[in-house]
Amino acid sequence: MDSDALTAAHAKVDAIYRDESRQVLATLIRLLGDFDAAEEALQEAFAVAMEQWPRDGIPSNPRAWLVSTGRFKAIDGMRRRARYDASLNELTKHIENTTSEPLVEHEDEHIEDDRLRLIFTCCHPALAEEAQLAMTLREVCNLTTEEIARAFLTKPATMAQRIVRAKTKIRDARIPYEVPLPSELPERLDSVLRVVYLVFNEGYSASSGASLTRADLSGEAIRLGRLLLQLLPEPEVIGLLALVLLHESRRPARAAANGDLVLLEQQDRSLWNQDLIREGISLVERALASKRIGPYTLQAAIAAVHAEAPNAKETDWAQIVALYDLLMRADPSPIIELNRAVAVAMRDGPAKGLELVNALLERGELAQYHLAHATRADFCQRLGKFADARASYQRALALAKQEPERRFLEKRLNELND
Repeated sequence: MDSDALTAAHAKVDAIYRDESRQVLATLIRLLGDFDAAEEALQEAFAVAMEQWPRDGIPSNPRAWLVSTGRFKAIDGMRRRARYDASLNELTKHIENTTSEPLVEHEDEHIEDDRLRLIFTCCHPALAEEAQLAMTLREVCNLTTEEIARAFLTKPATMAQRIVRAKTKIRDARIPYEVPLPSELPERLDSVLRVVYLVFNEGYSASSGASLTRADLSGEAIRLGRLLLQLLPEPEVIGLLALVLLHESRRPARAAANGDLVLLEQQDRSLWNQDLIREGISLVERALASKRIGPYTLQAAIAAVHAEAPNAKETDWAQIVALYDLLMRADPSPIIELNRAVAVAMRDGPAKGLELVNALLERGELAQYHLAHATRADFCQRLGKFADARASYQRALALAKQEPERRFLEKRLNELND
């Protein structure tokens, strides 16, 4: 084979790795019962593919071929180690006996269930939330440990330890690699949706660093949302996907050319992605029609009202406040109260918004949240309370960690000083 053909063949294998590796891994985890063994088997299967496929051609069902090859490589390795460790004999026999069917013919029947099993295992409530996030990004999304650590401002070694501890917990606690029973689904699904939502939030508005957003993380969250909808079309799955699509539609307008933050009311709405808006609104309508309306669907409905408004002034703020009232009953939190206060201020004026934010801050729950102080500063500035506005902007600036937000707050402070 000449060098050009070899390069083309290797490129095809690389493409299959990008498209299929997580699905293959999910099935190998089911067959082998171990994350690390499955990861090793996956790498060995692709190593064989890189050697054989350019010479023999790509098989008609690459995914099933990879699963079969990975399984046999794992069993061969266990047989070799079993010569020195008698405890592996029974495990090897068990894996051989329980996976003796012709995989190439039948593996596609299980593949979608395997992907769903992997998501639910990574998001099991027995794991700490930070471990759920790390496991989902590593095993489901295929981000490297270094990428995950960078996204959440953690050292790679610390993140690697977190992932190892999570895998150990799954093994030692015998956490089942399965989709929950229907009676268990609501509680377990909440964990999965929360992880997808947290991944998207970190991508849509990075908690710190030089960039306002992390497109790779929000893109992974959207991919997870689409996968969940495909595998488990529950109303709140539909609502969450609608929510992230509608927020993502604003990304092109959220930052100026120099990277500075642009607030929603100042954004050039002609830059909003209309395809994502149409898809998001369609999903909102579908979720609302189910009559099983949860917090993600309500948040998506709020985002849809924003998306349909030609500008901030013509937004139906009364409808948004009403939706926040429903959301407060469904899923009360200080952050939702803060967002509701902004909507009330747009409907009734900044004095009413300031009253609500002051009450929130007096309770102390948002005392360390920079956006609460920034919101108070904005209301005070609109009301001509410049000393109070300056103090709140200074407090917000002291708490903010993201560079575009810090530049925005510094600009507001300079305007007040001038």
